[in-house]
Amino acid sequence: MNQLLDISWLGLWKNNPAMVQLLGLCPLLAVSSTVINGLGLGIATTLVLLGSNVTVSLVRQWIPKEIRIPVFVMIIAAFVTTVQLLMNAYTYDLYLALGIFIPLIVTNCAIIGRAEAFASKNALLPSALDGLMMGVGFSLVLVAIGAIRELLGQGTLLVGAENLFGPAAAGMTIQLLEFDQEFLIALLPPGAFLVMGFLIALKNIVDNAAAERQKRHQPAPTIERVRVSGNAE
Repeated sequence: MNQLLDISWLGLWKNNPAMVQLLGLCPLLAVSSTVINGLGLGIATTLVLLGSNVTVSLVRQWIPKEIRIPVFVMIIAAFVTTVQLLMNAYTYDLYLALGIFIPLIVTNCAIIGRAEAFASKNALLPSALDGLMMGVGFSLVLVAIGAIRELLGQGTLLVGAENLFGPAAAGMTIQLLEFDQEFLIALLPPGAFLVMGFLIALKNIVDNAAAERQKRHQPAPTIERVRVSGNAE
């Protein structure tokens, strides 16, 4: 149980693929202009991570070490193709909005990295949980960046919810701020870099504060006094 909790904590916070490993930044910064775009790409990436980790864990004993990377890439590509076809069939508008960044999931270093570093060395359950938690951690960062950029850029949240959840979600858009015109810096790529930098800084502040708090609560080391007897020459 402790191992599973550690895996979950690593994926969600301590070793988050976006804010700690800094992997997959190209799609993360490119499509995170709204909450729905970020959530859509996050779900797609999580499904690929989960499927590839499970598959690699199941077949790891039969893959020669010399060709493991090409095999891992083929497994990942198969899951990316499956997710791409599903999005094309059921969320076509979101599929068009995400564009080239769906097939580019194949090149996401976070996915091939987890297959090589974890799934190829661990059993099915830990590998599945690792893929799921890494995907959820990546998705949370996508959604957070998308929410901040969408709110600052156009004063809304959940624009285009119907693209992901269907026509019934057309009324989910929330108007929180009123602007005479859109704040373009938040919606353009520079805004993504700025928001990402602030999130990383905030995480570092939280981690440093937690480390300081833990240090203060640690008991002071006991120092044993050594009695020296005898006359010095």
